[in-house]
Amino acid sequence: MIDMLLSMASMEILDIGQIFGEILRHHRSEKNISQEELAYRAGVDRTFVSRLERGIRQPTITTLIGLGRALGVPAADLVRETEKEYLRQGDFGSSRYILDSRPRE
Repeated sequence: MIDMLLSMASMEILDIGQIFGEILRHHRSEKNISQEELAYRAGVDRTFVSRLERGIRQPTITTLIGLGRALGVPAADLVRETEKEYLRQGDFGSSRYILDSRPRE
């Protein structure tokens, strides 16, 4: 999956919303479920899932947990995968927040 993101990243730098969307789409496709089915299981509208996958919208924590449960993937894993790719790209300019991966003392 990360290889797919890497090939996309070589074409353009993705922002954090786009990265999350690609990861969400990957997990949904891996489970072979439609956007409509994911939306139903997660308790959101299908158009919202579409917007998430395109990086237009970002989920609340409640929605993130619902998506994870619907996919059978811990929400923390979705965030971890997103953060890993985001930090790998070093694309801090397109987000309002800068993630600091340094350990706290």
